[in-house]
Amino acid sequence: MPNELSRRGVVVLAAVCLSCLMFGLEISSIPSILPTLEQVLHADFKQLQWIMNAYTIAVTTVLMAVGTLADRFGRKRMFVIAIAAFGLTSLMCGVADNVVTLIVARFLQGASGGALLICQIAVLSHEFQGGRQRAVAWGWWGVIFGIGLGFGPIIGGAVAAVLSWEWVFLVHVLFAAVALVLTIGGVHESKDPKASSLDLAGIVTLSLSVFCLAYYITQGPDLGFASPAALAIIGVSAASFIAFLVAEKVTRRPMFDFSVFRIPAFSGSIIGSAAMNLSYWPFMIYLPIWFHAGLGYDSVSAGLALLAYTLPTLVMPPFAERLSLRYQPGLIIPAGLFTIGVGFMLMKFGSAAVRPDWSTMLPGCLIAGIGLGITNTPVTNTTTGSVSSDRAGMASGIDMSARMVSLSVNIALMGFILASGVLAHLRSVLPVLDAAQLRSLAETIAAGNAVSMPELTDAVVHQALASGFGWVMLYGGIGVWIMAAISFVIFNARLLRQPRVQCPE
Repeated sequence: MPNELSRRGVVVLAAVCLSCLMFGLEISSIPSILPTLEQVLHADFKQLQWIMNAYTIAVTTVLMAVGTLADRFGRKRMFVIAIAAFGLTSLMCGVADNVVTLIVARFLQGASGGALLICQIAVLSHEFQGGRQRAVAWGWWGVIFGIGLGFGPIIGGAVAAVLSWEWVFLVHVLFAAVALVLTIGGVHESKDPKASSLDLAGIVTLSLSVFCLAYYITQGPDLGFASPAALAIIGVSAASFIAFLVAEKVTRRPMFDFSVFRIPAFSGSIIGSAAMNLSYWPFMIYLPIWFHAGLGYDSVSAGLALLAYTLPTLVMPPFAERLSLRYQPGLIIPAGLFTIGVGFMLMKFGSAAVRPDWSTMLPGCLIAGIGLGITNTPVTNTTTGSVSSDRAGMASGIDMSARMVSLSVNIALMGFILASGVLAHLRSVLPVLDAAQLRSLAETIAAGNAVSMPELTDAVVHQALASGFGWVMLYGGIGVWIMAAISFVIFNARLLRQPRVQCPE
């Protein structure tokens, strides 16, 4: 640990960084074991989506509430509760013997994970309030968070191969025990005497809206998108979102102050937050399925292949910061998003090769990761830096909520697009089967499951899977390009509105 920190500061930083590692690993390590969970727990395609989505939706649910509770009742107290809850819910995930139990446990784990994230930020902000120590502390926090996200796939695959899939969750019980000891021994209690009241109406309405939208996308093919039940669900989502907007307007202390969206730098960077989670992060949930079922890799090999996708996100941030200082975030953030889109297009071409393998996927994976690395840190810094210091916490909450909401919705949407692409190919080669049989087959193939039917050769299954992933990569590429253009326009709206000066003839 750096010499700039006191002994107690080292203990505090170790507790925060360990909890940060736990949170990051539980996002990025789980995709690498989804093929194993599919076989061991007999999970279908939709259930695999909910294993991931339950976590991200729950994170969104508690983000703003826990920040307020920590300010009011004590940051150390809430941090201890969050660590203990994360350890307990990780234990529940590890001992789950069926997929429904695992999904419920993942929701509870996500709620405690969201609390863990907000509390570690609050503790860091209070314990390291200025100067070199603050820079060192936040620097280490960023590095460890990046390691958790970047190395999660290979760590998850290796743990599942050496021990079992349960230990991908159970290891956090041990981490939580160590983090608890460090927190109780090192962190000082602190409160905010001016803490605002809990915006319960905003929390409930936003969470309900996101959950119903994700449920509509995920379950729509079975319910029928135009069926009364499905229309009722999407209607509840829309009504809840409208109620959220109204609640934030009338509440004395809203968790979202929409006036900050009038600041171009804030709005442009929030578009960047959503764009990264429209494309890069949700695709990391499905990429292991392509490596496993499409390319025939085992868990460890798939995790190693995923490193090409995640490692650039660790290497690029310092370079991105220098670029931001030189060229301004209004150019760097859209450029980073555009680079992610280039990576997705290259991955699409790589997956459509005659004999796709890691080498055909490598260029696209690397470039998408480089784009994410260029974008991520400038987005965070610009979001908080474009508002006054007393609103930085609220700005950070909006940023994190934009990421989690976009991630939750796009996990569901990418899954729907993947299954639809597989289904479209199957319709062209198996016209004799009815719609229900084709949809069931498409979801089975999209989940990476083996299919035994005389009409379905390995070549047909592979082509169907490649078609589905091609659709997803096309969506990710075009979607992030559109968001890059919107971000650029918002950042540079004033410059674009300025009249051109005509040169005299």
